[in-house]
Amino acid sequence: MAPNPSDIPRPPHGTGAAELALALGALALGISEFAAMGLLPRIAGETGVSVPHAGLAISAYAVGVVVGAPVIALLLARLPRRPLLSGLAVLIALGNLASAAAPDFLGVCAARFLAGLPHGAYLGTAAMVAASLVPPERRASAVARVILGLSVANVVGVPLATWVGQLVSWRVVFALVAVVALGCALMIRLCLPVIGAGPALGARREVGAMLRPQVLLALATTAIGFGGMFAIYSYIAPTLTEVTRVGESTVPVMLAVFGAGMILGNLLGGWLADRGVMRAIGIMLAVGLVAQFLFLFTPVSLPLVTLNIVLIAATSMGLGPALQTRLLDVAPDAQMLAASLSHSAFNMANALGAWLGGAAVAAGLGWTATGGVGAVLTLAGLAVFAVAWALERGRAAVPA
Repeated sequence: MAPNPSDIPRPPHGTGAAELALALGALALGISEFAAMGLLPRIAGETGVSVPHAGLAISAYAVGVVVGAPVIALLLARLPRRPLLSGLAVLIALGNLASAAAPDFLGVCAARFLAGLPHGAYLGTAAMVAASLVPPERRASAVARVILGLSVANVVGVPLATWVGQLVSWRVVFALVAVVALGCALMIRLCLPVIGAGPALGARREVGAMLRPQVLLALATTAIGFGGMFAIYSYIAPTLTEVTRVGESTVPVMLAVFGAGMILGNLLGGWLADRGVMRAIGIMLAVGLVAQFLFLFTPVSLPLVTLNIVLIAATSMGLGPALQTRLLDVAPDAQMLAASLSHSAFNMANALGAWLGGAAVAAGLGWTATGGVGAVLTLAGLAVFAVAWALERGRAAVPA
C-alpha cells in the first residue's frame, strides 16, 4: 500500500535543501576516496615509500568501507536518522583530519582506514532517508540526486583537489575534505526533519534478512557488475597516454569527461528506475556490456574513446540508483544494513576490477584488454541479474 502523503516527513527548508545536505556528504566522500589516487606520488614522496607501496593507502580506505558499512549499520541502526547522519559526517571529518596530520606512511594507512569506516553507512543511510522524503514513484530519482555528489566529486572536486595537492600539499586536500564534511553535518542538522529509527529487529534478524536470495543476488550484481567499470577506469591514464598517444595534460580533462558521463548516467538511471527498477538495471548492464567491449578498439582515436568513456561512465553510474532502490525493496526490514552493504559491494567491485584489469595488462594483452575484462565482468553481473529476474518472475507467476 502506498504511504499517505501526510506520512512523508517534511524537511524544514524543503526537500531540495535536505537532498543538498545529504549530497554534500557524498561529495566529501567522493573527493576523499578518489583524490587519493591522484595524490599518490605526493604521498609516496613525503612519506618515503614507492608509489606502488603507497597504493596500500587506497586499499586501506576500501577495507575501511567494507568493514565499516555492516558494523556501523548493525550497531547504530536504532538511532534517529538525523543525529546518525550528522554523527557520521563528523566521523568523515575526523578521519580526513587524521589523514592530513599523519606523521608517517603507517599513520596515513591507519587514518585512511578510519576515514573509510563511515563511508558505506553514510551513503546507505542518506539514500534511505532521501527515498523516505518523496512519494514511492520518485524514490530512485531522490537517491540519484544524493549519489550525484559522488559524480560531481569526479568532475570538479577530484581534479581541483589534485591541483591543490600538487600546488600546496596533499595534506591540505584532506583538511579541506574535513571542512566540507563538517559543513555537511551542520546542514543535516538544519535541513533534515526528525526521522525516527527503523524497527528494532535485532542483529540476528537483520543479518538473516541479508541472506535472502534476492538480497544476495542484488549485492552480487553490484560487486561483479560494477567491476567492469573499475577494470577500465583504474588504467585509463596509461591507456590514453600509451595507446591514444595524448599528453599527460589531457588525462585530467578525460577524467572530467568521465565524471560528466557519471552525472548523466546517475540522473538517467534514477529516471529509468522510477519507471521500473528491474528494467533499468537490465538496460544499464546490457548497454554497459557493449560500451566496455568497444573499449578494446576505441582508444586508437581520441574522438572515439571520448564518446566511449562517456558511455561507459553513464551506464556504470546509472546502475547506482536502481541497485540501491532494489536493495531497499528486497530488504524492507533491514534497509539501513542493506543500503550500507551495497557500498561494501561497490568497493569489492573496485578491488576485483582493478585486480583483473591489471592481471590482463601484466599478461601482455595490452592496455585495451581492460575493455575485454570489463565486458566479461559486466556479462557476469548481467547473468546474476538474470537469475534474480527469473526468480522474481517465477514467484509472481505462482497463484496466490
